[in-house]
Amino acid sequence: MGWRNFGLTVPVTQPTTSLSTFKTGADLPRVRASELVGRGWLNTGGKAVTLADLRGKIVVLDFWTFCCINCLHVLDELRELEEAHRDVLVIVGVHSPKFEHEADPDALRAAVERYDVRHPVLDDPDLVTWGAYTARAWPTLVVVDPEGYVVAQMAGEGHASAVAALVEQLVVEHEAKGTLHRGDGPYVAPEPTSGTLRFPAKAVALPGGNLLVADAGHHSLAELAADGETLVRRIGSGERGLADGGPEEARFSEPNGLALVPAELREQLGYDVLVADTVNHALRGVRLTDGAVTTVAGTGEQFMVGGQENVVVPGEQPRAYAAGERVAGRAVRLSSPWDVAWSPELGAFVVAMAGNHTLWAFDGEGVRLLAGTMNEGLEDGAGAEAWFAQPSGLAAALGEDGQPDGALWLADSETSALRRVEPAGDGVVLRTAVGQGLFDFGHRDGDAAQALLQHPLGVATLPDGSVVVADTYNGALRRFAPAGEPGAGGRVTGEVTTLATGLAEPSDVLVQVTDDGGVHLLVVESAAHRLTRVALPASLAGEVLDGGARRTQRPATPVASGALRLEVPFVPAPGQKLDERWGPATSLQVSATPPELLLEGAGGGTDLARELVINPEVAEGVLHVTAKAASCDVVPLGPDGEPLPDVFPACHLAQQDWGVPVTVVAAEDADGPTLTLPLRG
Repeated sequence: MGWRNFGLTVPVTQPTTSLSTFKTGADLPRVRASELVGRGWLNTGGKAVTLADLRGKIVVLDFWTFCCINCLHVLDELRELEEAHRDVLVIVGVHSPKFEHEADPDALRAAVERYDVRHPVLDDPDLVTWGAYTARAWPTLVVVDPEGYVVAQMAGEGHASAVAALVEQLVVEHEAKGTLHRGDGPYVAPEPTSGTLRFPAKAVALPGGNLLVADAGHHSLAELAADGETLVRRIGSGERGLADGGPEEARFSEPNGLALVPAELREQLGYDVLVADTVNHALRGVRLTDGAVTTVAGTGEQFMVGGQENVVVPGEQPRAYAAGERVAGRAVRLSSPWDVAWSPELGAFVVAMAGNHTLWAFDGEGVRLLAGTMNEGLEDGAGAEAWFAQPSGLAAALGEDGQPDGALWLADSETSALRRVEPAGDGVVLRTAVGQGLFDFGHRDGDAAQALLQHPLGVATLPDGSVVVADTYNGALRRFAPAGEPGAGGRVTGEVTTLATGLAEPSDVLVQVTDDGGVHLLVVESAAHRLTRVALPASLAGEVLDGGARRTQRPATPVASGALRLEVPFVPAPGQKLDERWGPATSLQVSATPPELLLEGAGGGTDLARELVINPEVAEGVLHVTAKAASCDVVPLGPDGEPLPDVFPACHLAQQDWGVPVTVVAAEDADGPTLTLPLRG
């Protein structure tokens, strides 16, 4: 195995740099960065960018795809670094899509605008540049020095401090050599757009008939009249940030989910609407009488999976969060909450925590982890064992009589799945209705066990108990009609049909019943910046379509059957050390699809290396690898040689989920006996 197409092959068991020194020492090969090849460029004023154009600059290649919450986290992590070093640093987003919809150039252009990307973006729909740099995960960062050589590669999120340290060292080194050129980079800001709504995310009907819309692109909430067009008022200043106060002073950052507070709790809680303020990693309460906004859960910082500082109480030492522990809402870090829904059975709001693939419960005062292991995937069962993949939409389930049946429907976006969340005691049980896994998607109707969606973000229930899914990347509304007893594995059985197509990234849907019993769907067309009404036939039925099945198109890694060593290199950044104060600082989780692919090596552990055994009877599959490594700043020593008092080290967490497609081949055709996935190397 090796990094290929750089002009030579470097064994991946020997990283090209040690991040403990950030040196490209003479004992290590100097690898020339591969050219940037794709369909076109965004944010450059229409000009193509070559590596020769970037010579003299420090370049960070950010391999991303806009469906990926970890990629969105990295965009936010790099903003401060990008602004601080714009005269010497050029970040280049290399967009290498996972889903078919993401390969659409118009969809990419909208995503770059939606997420306020302020650097050049290479459109890489055929994964040419992805393959040249042997990226295996979204996101992956590659650092190129001013002379055009690769000096570091790291997968996953949580590397901002390491990249910052590397940039600072490269500035010193290349300024001394005369190879650093200061000045503007190739970024050209796009023309601003205007309109009442900008990438609206979710909507809720207010008691008086108006609509409240999470206007994510404007970092605010828009109250519209019942016509869905007339702006009544705006709550939030429109500036990205986290600030409480009145409607003109409050700030949000890409708000998404909205839920009405039950009428009997509004006076007690002091607000009428709960908002999932996604990029602020917070829940916000909004009082409708005067538009006042209050932060009710979250510290404004992201939950660190496996980290030791997720409970932050003023005046106390930060500490780890214990699974299922109920903690005051303002004391716990959250991670990209995407939607919220009230559950009378649980006596709490259920929060779809997209950022760490979990569901949480918020009872108005405290929060607790409700379901999910924080591993990414599609696993049903009791909440403590269930796996999610960016849960993004919630709605109360109804029975055939149109009355709530106690469960919730969930749009689990990265597995293109519709799932049912059923209360069980003080916990929940998960059952899947539609969805196959992380890498299977499409537009196929019919039996739910075979039906396919593509990255759905919203869900609602119809009066007859059937479910409408905002099938976002298919641009469609789909209907799931439950039927019969549980299927294999306890799946929810039923049929899927299509209600509407040709929509622009529908992200949510509201069900409206007219006085004469007719049913309309109010669709949040996010990429069209509007709300759209769709009338349904009296039968509520849709048509059966089959647009085919798709799989994520990434080159498979050829591996031989038998022994395969998995290595995940990680070295703390300068000035940091592994954080072992509360136990092992690293963890590694391995599984496979199908499970039979692995004869040995599945499961968890603390060593970032594992001996696997590949089954010769399985021709192909996907290895799922989750790695985490916690490090903290080294506390400086005083004159007496002791750590300085009252200096608390900042902690950092690197984490990544890989899904590595593999084909089982003869030993002579395999890439080698070792599969290396650098977490930081």
